[in-house]
Amino acid sequence: MSNFDDTGNRQQLQQLAQDLRKMHKQLIDLQSRSFGDVGNPFAHLQLVTMHPDFAWLRSLSEFMVSLDERLDDKVALDDATVTAFRQAVEALIGPAAASQPEFREKYLAALHASPDITMLHGGLRLTLSKLQRAN
Repeated sequence: MSNFDDTGNRQQLQQLAQDLRKMHKQLIDLQSRSFGDVGNPFAHLQLVTMHPDFAWLRSLSEFMVSLDERLDDKVALDDATVTAFRQAVEALIGPAAASQPEFREKYLAALHASPDITMLHGGLRLTLSKLQRAN
């Protein structure tokens, strides 16, 4: 496997990570606006990581951490790995069956509430459609 060139797979997953970071920020911003006064940046971070109103975002946060960790790993990224990440995202945002129903419900509400999130969703779907499919 050491001769395997994973450049394409790595680039695809890096684009996915970038798109997810943008989406995550917009979702936090939307949730923060509905929450009200979030205080200083430290207090805001505490809310995002600890408050029940933000708990639904943790499944996306945790997924992003695992994706970043895998991208940092020097082990080659094969097609099956790319497919697994694509399927995991699709289980969060659709169209696959919801792996996290509360996240999906709030995500869909966010799509309806924010044109910015809707636009980011379109870009994320495009990135997902470009990920290699191992079949």
